[in-house]
This record gives sequence, C-alpha cells and structure tokens, in this order.
Amino acid sequence: MKSFISVVILYFLVLFTVAVFAQPAEKKVVITGVRFAYPVVQKWIEVYNISNPDAKVVIESRTTTDPSSYDVLIEAFEQDNATRESRDYLYLGRYALIPFANAKSTFAHAYGEKGLTADLIKQIFFNDIYADKKKQKELEADFTIYTRLQKAGAPITFAKYFGYEQANIKGKAISGADEHLVKAVLKDSTGISYNVPGLLYDLKTRKPQAGLTIIPVDIDGNGKVSNDERFYDNLDTVIDKIEEGNLKNIPVEFLHLSIAKNSANPEALKFIQWVAANGQDVLAEFGFLKLDPKRFQEEKTKFNVAIN
Repeated sequence: MKSFISVVILYFLVLFTVAVFAQPAEKKVVITGVRFAYPVVQKWIEVYNISNPDAKVVIESRTTTDPSSYDVLIEAFEQDNATRESRDYLYLGRYALIPFANAKSTFAHAYGEKGLTADLIKQIFFNDIYADKKKQKELEADFTIYTRLQKAGAPITFAKYFGYEQANIKGKAISGADEHLVKAVLKDSTGISYNVPGLLYDLKTRKPQAGLTIIPVDIDGNGKVSNDERFYDNLDTVIDKIEEGNLKNIPVEFLHLSIAKNSANPEALKFIQWVAANGQDVLAEFGFLKLDPKRFQEEKTKFNVAIN
C-alpha cells in the first residue's frame, strides 16, 4: 500500500514539474534611463500591451546608478565610445530646454516679459573665467540657480549649447532627477533653472505649471526679445514653434533607445521595433519633438529585421 501511494505521489510530482516547465517563458522587458522620459515610455507600454497582452514591459527607475540588469536604455545624451560600440541605437525623438523661474520671484517679474539674450543666459547661468566683467549688464533681480548634481542629459545639453560643460553651471547642485529642479524652484521664491517642457507644463491643460514663469529667450539672435518670441502660454504652441527649427538659444538634443548588440532580449527588440513604427504619434503629448521625416526613416531601417 505504501509503495502504491509513493508511486501515485511521484506520478503527480512529475506531472506538476512538466506543467511548470511547459509554461511559456515570461516575455519580460526591463527599461531604464532618463527619468523625464518615463511618462512617454509608460504610454508606449500601455498601447503596446493592447496588441501584445502576453508581454511584460516594465520601467525600473534609475537612482544614482542604473539597475543591475536591464534590456532597454533610454537616454538623453551621447554616451562614450566604449558604450556605443556595444549597443544598437534608435533615435526616436528630441527634447528642448528652456529657462524658468518661481512666479513670485523678482527674476520672473524682471525677465518674464523682457526675456533673456544669449549674453544674459551666459552671465546668469555660467561661470566664465574669460568673461569681461566690465561689459556684463547689471542684473535686475536676485536669484538662486538650481541645477543637477549628477551627470545627466539636460545639464550636459544645456551647458554644451552655450559653449560650456556641466561643471560650469552655477548655483545649487541638487541630487535626484530633473523633476526635482522644478520642485526646488517652486519652494524657493528666488529660484530659477532650466528644464524640458514636459516637466514645466501641465500635460492636461497644456499651460505652465502653477507657480512657474517660463522665461522667453532671444530666438532670432538680434539681441532682444520681441512680441513674436513670446509663445510660451501653451505647450502645443511651444512644440510647434521649436519643431519649425532654426531657433537660437533653445538647446535641443536627441532622445534615443538602445539595446545590447550581441545579447539583446528578442522581446526588447520587438518592443523597439514597435516604438519605431508607432511611438512618434504621442511625443508631442508629453512635450517632446519629432525627428525630421528623413532622419526618422533612416533610424527605422536599423531595426527592420525579423523576429523568430
């Protein structure tokens, strides 16, 4: 009797083991990278899951470092050559950077209408050891600059555009993500900074976040800000204007996805292919800019390979 029971138990254990291993492997894809892109990435995931319900695409938030294991990296600056040699890249959009201030600040009152020229931006935001201090204008307001502490896409892009490095940006360097710059400025009645439109505007109303003043800049480089250069009341207008191109003093940089060249998760590649085909339509919703059509077609061909 005991022998019979043992055989039955063994039989069911075998059946259970076979059933477990017969289950399809989880189609999990882990994405990490620049945090200001997470809202648009989450939107892609939600739409992707409609036609791919078995896929499990998740975002693992970056802290001071990237997670120990991930499949897809979304980034906002060009990585070093060693990293680039090991990964395949899809450039899928762009982001812009614009200055802003606490709406109650004397800086917002002084420059919210007048705006900033290139010379003023350099004088306000950067330590320039070669600047002729005698030729610099006397600033009309007190202010406290907030910038990123860690190496990141936004400060690298902002500084590079004006001829500097991230380390040259003045002010209080705070840890955390780009969204923390917005929070810091909202808490400080003298606060100013720079950031992406998607964090400075309410994505539903398309208006600047309550408590913030967007500071216009001299986009034609003539040394002053005219009425037609003040177009910051609505996020869609901002995106349309910047996408027209050839604007000065508004840094713009690429946003890209990447996967490992020789060991890419097939499901990650499938997700990137889907983003290449469908992801452009929601960029503006989250404050991002499209690529020009020719460049985007070139990018899509990189990932036009069959998935087994």
